[in-house]
Amino acid sequence: MSLPSAHDVALAAERRTAARLLLAHPLVTSTGPHSDAFPLIRRHADWLAQRFQQVFGYRLLVEASYARLFKAGLGPGSGHRLERPSTGTPFSPRTYAYLALALSVLVTAPEQLLLSQLVADLRAAAVDAGIEIADTGRQAERRTLAAALRQLVDWGVLVETEGRVAAVAEERAGEALLTVDREIARVVVAGPLAQSRDGADLVRRAADPGFGGPRTYVRRRLVETPVVHLDDLTDAEREWLRMRQRREALAFSELLGLEAEIRAEGIALVDTDDELTDLHLPGTGTVAQAALLLVERLVDRLRPEDPGHPAVGGRLVIGVPVPGGLLPDLLDELIEEYGRRSNWQRGHLEDRGGFLAAVLDLLVRMRLMAPAGPVRAEGQGLPEGYEQTVADGRSVTDVAQARGQGRTDGGWILLAAAARYATTVAVRPRTDPSPADDVSEESPR
Repeated sequence: MSLPSAHDVALAAERRTAARLLLAHPLVTSTGPHSDAFPLIRRHADWLAQRFQQVFGYRLLVEASYARLFKAGLGPGSGHRLERPSTGTPFSPRTYAYLALALSVLVTAPEQLLLSQLVADLRAAAVDAGIEIADTGRQAERRTLAAALRQLVDWGVLVETEGRVAAVAEERAGEALLTVDREIARVVVAGPLAQSRDGADLVRRAADPGFGGPRTYVRRRLVETPVVHLDDLTDAEREWLRMRQRREALAFSELLGLEAEIRAEGIALVDTDDELTDLHLPGTGTVAQAALLLVERLVDRLRPEDPGHPAVGGRLVIGVPVPGGLLPDLLDELIEEYGRRSNWQRGHLEDRGGFLAAVLDLLVRMRLMAPAGPVRAEGQGLPEGYEQTVADGRSVTDVAQARGQGRTDGGWILLAAAARYATTVAVRPRTDPSPADDVSEESPR
């Protein structure tokens, strides 16, 4: 077998760079923050469109000034939320409402308009849609509206020709002249709005992989989430993954430069360059530090003694229930031990309930913990008519009660992937009697 030429290696590297960029940033413009790589997307547009469609069922639209990868959803609780850049605060439902109302106005707006006119048109659109919005004269409401408009500027839907959209948040609302890109406004929304009855139906329909079935959904789940536990999948999806996991690992490595870590409990795709994630653990900040410390202590206390794989007679353990009251107790311990000497944010230390909620939110998004309740393997969140079982009745890995016996909704489950963040002690034999030679070190697992 001949080795690939330098041209082939360079071509594959260009395509991989473009594909990775689109996965991380599904809307790339010729004048935006990733404009330097936009020519790569244009150059390989046909190949990228074909590969995204074949592998993930995603549609790619590449125009002269922008590229839009239309991703699909993964079902309830699996979205990638928007946040305010200055604070990291997640968008509230009202912020999303303002965002949707603004887009409904901008798809038919003139090329330029004043900020005050946009706000007036937005309020009129809310009335037409039967949506009740609070008085935009209130400070909190003005900031919420400003956050939605700022997101449209970041996407390139709006250009601040004169002034800033942040003026709407000022006590005496200032004015701004805005330039509208109607093309980009029309391609922002990727979900099947016309067919959906309501928001919940939209989420379900967006997660439907269509003709690709289990193959397409599993690939989407692998690339869009930090880890896929086996009970995150239906019987048909688990069986497809079991038959294909090694080939899929090679394909993801070639296409996106991702390395697969395959365990009895599930699979994670690891990005050694740390570019394809919006979540970081370990990470900076009070919440990330506390989350890492908390998950380490949970693993230390709750690690099961006899996990294994059913194929070799073992007991599959995907998660273990967290005893009631343990989470706040552990957080109190961490605050006393680390909080003050590590300069954790005072607001978190004073509001321990809110602090714990923020920590759990991060761990849930990292797929290290989950609220107790039904999972996808039990039919949770599936679109209507979706294939759940293996067609010929073949036996598949049994994941029943793999998150613990007798769990009740309202509690918490520590998931198997959390063990990767536990610390262990590695003992090395002493080769030199010198006292400077330490015999142990603490290392991440």
